[in-house]
Order: sequence, then structure tokens, then C-alpha cells
Amino acid sequence: MDVTALPHRTLAIVRGSDPTAALRTILILAEEGLTASEVSLTTPNALWVIEQARRELGPDALLGAGTVVTAADAARAADAGAAFLVTPGLGPDLREAGPPGLPTFVGALTPGEVIGALAYGATAVKVFPASLGGPPYLKALRDPFPTVPFVPVGGVDADGAAAYLAGGAAAVGVGSPLIGDAASGGGHDGLRARAAAWRLRMAEAVAA
Repeated sequence: MDVTALPHRTLAIVRGSDPTAALRTILILAEEGLTASEVSLTTPNALWVIEQARRELGPDALLGAGTVVTAADAARAADAGAAFLVTPGLGPDLREAGPPGLPTFVGALTPGEVIGALAYGATAVKVFPASLGGPPYLKALRDPFPTVPFVPVGGVDADGAAAYLAGGAAAVGVGSPLIGDAASGGGHDGLRARAAAWRLRMAEAVAA
């Protein structure tokens, strides 16, 4: 999986309190060209959301599961139709089970955690929470790991995303600055407007 090929270099993080609204959010994002989404397993009935979104979007959709913390989470997400997995970190259960057979973005913050993620077989390293160090920290982290595909997540807004991409991020993960309250039942028009503005900002950042 080439992380730099994610549409608009963006992974949308869908987390909310309403599974039907979360499903609709994914479908609207896809209509708006933001076709790579992860459904956080903290969302009620998240596996149902993944199953329904997979049915609607087809087998090739870039649809994954986020907040995967155990081997059982990984297996259930794969069965539901997730094409990739995203973890907040690498806990002992995942370590013992080993890579699940799907592309996996492993959460890490320190150099030691990055090394652990790479040893595990991570497809990409999710720098989380990226807001702790911001783009300067990503730049420092890339010095010893120049070929690692980093995906900053946590507190990433449009301006921050542009700075991370300029600093060498392969892509960025974005939640509330893009999703707002849509996955909890908020309005669709606002989501579409945010998606359009995000696409434009990412186009400018990639072209810079």
C-alpha cells in the first residue's frame, strides 16, 4: 500500500456516536473525493459501519478500521471488510499475534516506538499524538528515519496538514477539523463544505 497515493494525501478519521451518521459521513466524503477513511472502533457498531460502507463503496474502496488495539480487534475488522488497520500504539497483544495480514499503520511517537513499529512490519508509522511536537518534531524524527512513511495524526488541521506535508509526511490523518459533528448526527452541508475546503488546501500543499 503506497501511503503517498492516498487521495489528497488524506486519511479521514470517522469517529462518532451515531453509526448511521458515521456511515453517511463516509459516503459523503467519498462523493467529495476524500475516498480514504478509517472507522474508529470506538464508534458504536463500528463493524456494522465498515460492513455497510464496504457494501456501498465496493471491494476496492480505501476503507479501514482505526483504534485497533488487540489481535481480536484486527480479526473482526478484517472480517467486516476493512482493507487496512490503524493502531494508536503497539500493545503486547498485537506484538504477540504479529502482523494481521492487512496493511497496518502503527502508532508511535518516540524513536524507540518507531523502531518497534518497523520491526512489527508496519506499512506506515502513525505519529500520534502529532500535536505534541508539531511539524518540527516530524522533521527531527525523519532525520534518523528518512525512508519511513510517516502519517501525523492528532490535532491536524488544514494549515498543520500543509506544514506536515512540507516536512515530509507521506499523508496526514484528520478527524474533527474535517468531520466536525457529522458522524454524531450533524449536518451534511457543513461536511461537504469542509471537505471542499480541505481538498483545495491539500491541492495547494501538494503543489507547493
